[in-house]
Amino acid sequence: MTPLFISVLLAAMCLECRGQKDNVLQPERDVTATEGQTETLSCQYNSSSTNDYLYWYKQDGNNRPEFILSRVRLDEGNTAEKFRERFSSKLDSQSRSVPLTIKKLHLSDSAVYYCALQPTVTGNSTSLYKNLWSKDNTILHNVH
Repeated sequence: MTPLFISVLLAAMCLECRGQKDNVLQPERDVTATEGQTETLSCQYNSSSTNDYLYWYKQDGNNRPEFILSRVRLDEGNTAEKFRERFSSKLDSQSRSVPLTIKKLHLSDSAVYYCALQPTVTGNSTSLYKNLWSKDNTILHNVH
């Protein structure tokens, strides 16, 4: 029997305002794993804040990014209901990392995964925009 492989695309993204030193760093690579395995996606961050708020999003196909979870300290934070059983993360403020672990991989887990550092929302009181910035600070997606 041929094993089923799941490809998870990681994009190196920085969610930041121009000129700030706060950013996230993800390795730019594809991950290939067998269905049913556990995979951990890495995310390093730099923050000038003492209260770090980190987020993970999943984007598959042409759909908008979907919130997976947020972390404030260790495993404190929120995880979206549909991801609670298999997705987890612990914020490590010493190593400045917030890896995302996905257990029992499904084919439907194939997607682009984004790590984000608060603030991720900019705009005015009538219209808020979540900005996804690339390493060279060009907007990749606007999510309304």
